[in-house]
Amino acid sequence: MRRLGLYILAGATFWRPIYSDATKGTLRIMKINDFSFGCIKIDNKEYDHDVVIDRGSIGKRHKKPSKEFKQFGHTPLSVKEDIPWNCRRLIVGTGAYGRLPVMDEVVTEAARRNVELVCVPTSEAIPKMNEGDPETNAILHVTC
Repeated sequence: MRRLGLYILAGATFWRPIYSDATKGTLRIMKINDFSFGCIKIDNKEYDHDVVIDRGSIGKRHKKPSKEFKQFGHTPLSVKEDIPWNCRRLIVGTGAYGRLPVMDEVVTEAARRNVELVCVPTSEAIPKMNEGDPETNAILHVTC
């Protein structure tokens, strides 16, 4: 998918992530529709696992590389994971109760790359993602 840019609706201009789907020849605007403990709905499709949003592509968070740092039942976000750094702002939704640990090395790496790192509970991350800044990626934890 390729980012195209500006979205214009009824005379108002909004910056939203707009992507061309080369396989379908259409445009699509990503929207997070709903979130509840253990489930997130993006573009009306439900995901029951943590998700990574990288320039409009939605994938599963592969946390196995971070398992060695697991503490108190949680696998933290570490730099060993495939973090979508190709952005200006990375939003980490830390779960329904904000319990996903984010390791200090992730904070350091974000600063080194000049990426604004925003770590907030997932319910607070969703409106930030729906602002539609095309330079924003996310990792969203869907449980605790």
